[in-house]
Amino acid sequence: MSGRFVRASKYRHVYGQAFKRELCYENLKPTINAFDSNLLECNGKYIALNAAGIGSIIVIPVGETGKAPEKVPMFRGHTGGSVMDTAFDPFDDQKFASAGEDGKIMLWEIPLNYTFIHNDPEKIEDVKPVGELSGHTRKVGHVVFSPVAKDVLASSAFDYSVKVWNVATKKCEVTLQHKDLITSFCFNYNGTKIATTSRDKRISVWDVRSGKLLSEGPGHPGAKSSRIVWLGNTERLMTTGFDRYSERQLAVWKADAVDEGPIGGFYSVDSSSGVMIPFFDASTNLVFIGGKGDGNIRYFEYADDELYEISEFQSTAAQRGLAVAPKRSVNLKENEIVRAYKLLNDNSIEPISFIVPRRSEVFQDDIYPDAAAGIPALSAEEYFSGKTVPGPILISMRDLYEGKQNPETKSAEKGEVPAKKEPAKAEPAKVEPVKVAKSEAGKEEEAVRPVFAKSQEQGVETLLQQKAVGGLLSKVDNLSDDDTQEVDAGDDAEWIPESKVEAKEESRQEPKEKVQKEPKAEPKAEPKAETKIEPKSEPKVETKIAAPKEAPKVEPSQEIKEQPKTAASAAGATRAVGLKANVEKLQTLVVKLEDTIEKLINSNLEKDERLKVLEEKIDRLSK
Repeated sequence: MSGRFVRASKYRHVYGQAFKRELCYENLKPTINAFDSNLLECNGKYIALNAAGIGSIIVIPVGETGKAPEKVPMFRGHTGGSVMDTAFDPFDDQKFASAGEDGKIMLWEIPLNYTFIHNDPEKIEDVKPVGELSGHTRKVGHVVFSPVAKDVLASSAFDYSVKVWNVATKKCEVTLQHKDLITSFCFNYNGTKIATTSRDKRISVWDVRSGKLLSEGPGHPGAKSSRIVWLGNTERLMTTGFDRYSERQLAVWKADAVDEGPIGGFYSVDSSSGVMIPFFDASTNLVFIGGKGDGNIRYFEYADDELYEISEFQSTAAQRGLAVAPKRSVNLKENEIVRAYKLLNDNSIEPISFIVPRRSEVFQDDIYPDAAAGIPALSAEEYFSGKTVPGPILISMRDLYEGKQNPETKSAEKGEVPAKKEPAKAEPAKVEPVKVAKSEAGKEEEAVRPVFAKSQEQGVETLLQQKAVGGLLSKVDNLSDDDTQEVDAGDDAEWIPESKVEAKEESRQEPKEKVQKEPKAEPKAEPKAETKIEPKSEPKVETKIAAPKEAPKVEPSQEIKEQPKTAASAAGATRAVGLKANVEKLQTLVVKLEDTIEKLINSNLEKDERLKVLEEKIDRLSK
């Protein structure tokens, strides 16, 4: 998991981008309870936040951004304590469940006309639960819905048990009894197994329907809480935890042989004290990890039973909680692969987009395989009767990209996300880091090309399609390796001015005798430009041409005697002259292209601001 190791991957340049302040959710009042849960959840349409006060939950429509009013509607139903955790129904955007300190699980239904901000302060009414699940004897800490079956919910509590419920009948069907407090648990890909971590530093894997313990073994040796996720459609688990010296670490385990220990040992992360919250994206095989109290979010790629560190989103704003929206709610037009929401210490929620930087404006099949559709593959009765499916119903991301009203769906296949996969091909050269001039220390610095929005790229692409630009770039691109080798003429080489290139081309057609009889005057050296292209404005274009040094002046007679005697060497020298002139043109073009890009960026940013102002006015008028 070394960050120094450069591995070929199409996700190597994924970057996180926080939303602007006006697109965040502010003036919220989250809970001050220190229990180790995510504190907030998101289903792509709503955000549920554990609120301050007895049994209170804040539900925010994703589109209602900005500062919340002082008085807002609340979801109240728990008595005798605060809300510990929430979970949205994956098959109904209007329903969710909550766990509380009163030992109860409440079922909620969000009204269809619900709004969080646009309310009359004198007529605000709290929302009441539509159902209740009772059976735990102590505080309920976590709730999770099944990924494949409708109305199947699992919960863990301080009575050291995990209960699996039929929400439709409000009955507990299975109880998985542990020996200590459960700190985290998750379903596998097809919902037939549950993996748990507990305070006694044990990892357990259970069969949900029979309640049988399938595998168990020691986990992280540290005393602090451990978290667990199932790595897609595989028999592999990933955990976050601490060692005995309270340093944070990760580990990958075999689900059917936990007692064998972590595959490849523990991965050391750092020495921070915050519990790490993991999320696994089955479509990309990326693991996102955000620590409580950290400002950054790390992400790794899982392949060949190993975790490869990709990069991290860095921020100075520490997070208290973290949630990830379903894959079907990401912005496909901007190549967004994950949308995360983090609760900040200033009582606001900040959305973060993780984007694959590609300039193509067509659908990217390789980064958007079919994802969970939000349609149940089984009913609760079928599930508890023992029926099994390979996984959740999948939806075509291409159909969502094209905006089809009835996107294609299909059943998951076995092994849809394999445990091992071949290393992905490297990114196209357009997004690779570009080497620029050496720094004072003599080390080469890297500058990543800026990533623009689609509207900003259109003007740049139009400029690149011009004949003058395309022709010059194609000339440089078509030069063979032999040509570039001939350009490296050593210390006696000299830059030839552009004005003399045509004369050299004509001399290529004349006999060698005529060249010797009619000596040409020595070309005057072209004065060097005073201005330099700084790396911060635009990376310098490098070629494989060795930079020649200035040669001493020679007399015309000497130049004639030193003319190449063979046609091949003369042609090579002419090609070198043409290439040098092309490079000079290309350098001039880079400066012009930089100025044009800056103008395009500024104009598009101004246009976007005006459009946002108009949209806000339209929204206010329509409401």
